[in-house]
Amino acid sequence: MCGIAGFSGSFPAELLERMNRAIAHRGPDDSGTLHDAQAGLGLAHRRLSIIDLSERGRQPMFDATGTVAISFNGEIYNYRELRRELVQDGYRFRSESDTEVLLNLYLRDGAKMLARLNGIFAFALWDTRSRELLVARDPLGVKPLYWATTPRGVVFASELKALLQEPSLDRALDAQALRHHLLYLWCPSPRTALARVRKLEPGHALRIRDGRVVEDFAYYELPFGQELVEWPVEDAVVQVRKHLTRAVERQLVADVPVGAFLSGGLDSSSVVALARRALGNRQRLQCFTIGFDDASARVEGMAADLPHAQRVARHLDVDLHTVWVGPEMVESLPRMLYHLDEPQADPAPINALFISRLAREHGIKVLLSGAGGDDVFTGYRRHYALVQEPWWAWLPAPLRRGLRAASTRIRPTNELQRRIGKAFRYADLDGDQRIAAYFHWIAPEHLRPVLGPALREDGAAPEEDPVLAALSRLPRSVPALNRMLYLEERFFLADHNLNYVDKVSMANGVEVRVPFLDPDLVALAAKLPLGMKQHGHLGKWVLRRAMEPLLPREVIHRSKTGFGAPLRHWLRNELAPVVDDALSPATVARRGLFDPAGVRELVRLDRERRVDATYTIFAMICIELWCRMFLDPATPSLEAV
Repeated sequence: MCGIAGFSGSFPAELLERMNRAIAHRGPDDSGTLHDAQAGLGLAHRRLSIIDLSERGRQPMFDATGTVAISFNGEIYNYRELRRELVQDGYRFRSESDTEVLLNLYLRDGAKMLARLNGIFAFALWDTRSRELLVARDPLGVKPLYWATTPRGVVFASELKALLQEPSLDRALDAQALRHHLLYLWCPSPRTALARVRKLEPGHALRIRDGRVVEDFAYYELPFGQELVEWPVEDAVVQVRKHLTRAVERQLVADVPVGAFLSGGLDSSSVVALARRALGNRQRLQCFTIGFDDASARVEGMAADLPHAQRVARHLDVDLHTVWVGPEMVESLPRMLYHLDEPQADPAPINALFISRLAREHGIKVLLSGAGGDDVFTGYRRHYALVQEPWWAWLPAPLRRGLRAASTRIRPTNELQRRIGKAFRYADLDGDQRIAAYFHWIAPEHLRPVLGPALREDGAAPEEDPVLAALSRLPRSVPALNRMLYLEERFFLADHNLNYVDKVSMANGVEVRVPFLDPDLVALAAKLPLGMKQHGHLGKWVLRRAMEPLLPREVIHRSKTGFGAPLRHWLRNELAPVVDDALSPATVARRGLFDPAGVRELVRLDRERRVDATYTIFAMICIELWCRMFLDPATPSLEAV
């Protein structure tokens, strides 16, 4: 687990050092560069030593014959099996690292190697024979990778702040991307807030030659095109437990101690239970959680996790370390945004930032996470809302329009009213349009008035919604719930949850692994009968059944709580000065992204509980703070806020 950067084109060698310094937090153990001026090649690497801690694991690394070189971020969980194959085929190894397995696998299989990898990764591999770079990202997008074209050539890196060390990179904003940040709170890949910068999509790879991207191709597709299998219940339960067990065991591979997040929810508790069983007496598992000592947190339903985490820790006999936080969390907002690289409007990354810092203080470089369980097996409220649609979706269009109109009159004064209002906000839409709309955080009619000149679409051709467009590529036979899960895995995971987990954990030199996103487990879940996932009001029904032998019943059947922070309280209290500064009429007018009168009206409506716009207001704050750190200075700077 590390950080990578590099280029193809006419860039100076010192750019590699600047890029490496920008992501030094990702690899505090070592660094290295490779520059070939004649080939126009540069590779940079920051190392967090996890497998083969010796000097032989240093990067960039050449294979034993000096034919190919690589800068690699991530872990290949099946590297030992692949290594045995390669040794039998006569390939030589000088280290025990998974990095060298990638080099020899490429020599044998070329780009077809990508289909053989089970792991989390982003890498750039230089072939001296074809003078071509192969740049690839893992199938689910656990590890980030940004790239951009400039007048000098192509640059790429694990983080945006490394790309912005190159002065020739155009800093122009992408208006559509910023509108997506307001609508979704994240931006669907491949776009980013900067028009010239792209995120390499999950399961994609680039071929780069002579400073140009000559091919962008997909080597993996999410497995939602397959037919559902009518498993007998007990067979499905056994298969889910077997696949998750194997995923956890694979992801325990490391030459350093492995710890785990433990919130007390089903997903993290399942991972901890299986890790505890796999480790046996070889290592005492260190687990980490967060506790809120602020009464305002209880108002938004986030105070119930800690007792459950403590209950699970006692049941499984693991050590549980708690980081206690309160209103002072808001002071970490700028640091969170700086590390995220993108103006994601979610306070949850602050929690992960604190937990990973605590883990590192206890000497833990690797944490297992339950991320992805809700996205693979269901678990979000929108999944329940979707399966309830047959009760009303048969209504004629005029009556559905009436439902939508009625939903706008519901005052969002509490959580129940907010949910009801959102459930029927798009009742008049049909099929895929309604599925995609479940991911909106604000109705478009409330969003349009806040857009300033730089973000308006006046006179422009209608833009394709990338979320809706992705659904159009699925076979029509894929049922609605699986269509929604496809969007969770394709966008919400990679562009939101996984991005923030990687960035804030690596800010503390900690690698996070996600067993629920093992490709074999993802493929199994995609073909399960829908009722085994969302069973009435219960999400993850088959996972609950699978974990019954290992976890207490009250943990398995507890209600889901959010992993976040009391944002609505914050905006009216601790964050009020930030709101007044970032969204003042003068600031808004000077930046030109938002309309001062529209912003003022939206804030008023939210405070009067006429609309639920807290997260959209927070998104505007995040965009302004992000611009101050990433757009205004010559290079990204946390001190610019």
